[in-house]
Amino acid sequence: MRMKRILALGLALVIGCSSMLLGCSGSSSETKVIVGVDNGFPPMGFLNDQNELVGFDIDVARAVFEKLGMQVEFLAIDWNAKEQELNTKKVDCLWNGYTITDERKEKVNFSDPYMKNAQVVVVKKESGYASLGDLAGKKLALQSGSSAADALNQAAELKASLGGINEFGDNMKAFMDLEAGMSDAVLLDQVVADYYIKTNNKDWVVLDDKLALEEYGVGFRKDDPLRDKVNDTLKELAADGTLAKISTEWFGSDVTTIGK
Repeated sequence: MRMKRILALGLALVIGCSSMLLGCSGSSSETKVIVGVDNGFPPMGFLNDQNELVGFDIDVARAVFEKLGMQVEFLAIDWNAKEQELNTKKVDCLWNGYTITDERKEKVNFSDPYMKNAQVVVVKKESGYASLGDLAGKKLALQSGSSAADALNQAAELKASLGGINEFGDNMKAFMDLEAGMSDAVLLDQVVADYYIKTNNKDWVVLDDKLALEEYGVGFRKDDPLRDKVNDTLKELAADGTLAKISTEWFGSDVTTIGK
């Protein structure tokens, strides 16, 4: 009888441990969180010349999870399948210039917006293009599965007027296509456009016409309590000046909006 009890207890412990391991696979725990990023999205998150992951969102995420006492791991994912990566628990949140949209709200739970953004068009200065109307018959480059693609789909008249749409895995490849003359313009986030032109000393311009005004947020699975923890911590970091400091380091001023 005693031997049977010992065997039963051992079996229960094995089953319990196995269940815990399965339950924690690919999901946040009390000590670790996996953040899904697009590592080609400067200045929000990108690989520098030393192949290190850096950026505004990277610094903010590190500050948030340090304050929460959690270890953070950044995982570069297919941004075109980001919601699937989140909901299959490959990552615990999406944090890399992630635009809040009504369609995405149906799939994920967003934090409060922490930064404003817009979708804009970049062209070479010598092109002479001054407005969206000048792009009629021209080729436009953009990142597939991005907010730029969503904005273009909403701008039916502009989309119909184009001579072609060249889609790439990231914005840097789209810029390379513009540089090579294969595309006439690039549609992307304004924060990325401004940063890239400035840091690379490009003789390019951003057209005044904007396709969409947006806001960035952090995306979580539905009913994940991690959302509220991160949201509250972002507000605390806004109140104590941490967000303003990080923003000034990357943008020259405080461009954050949460807690204001």
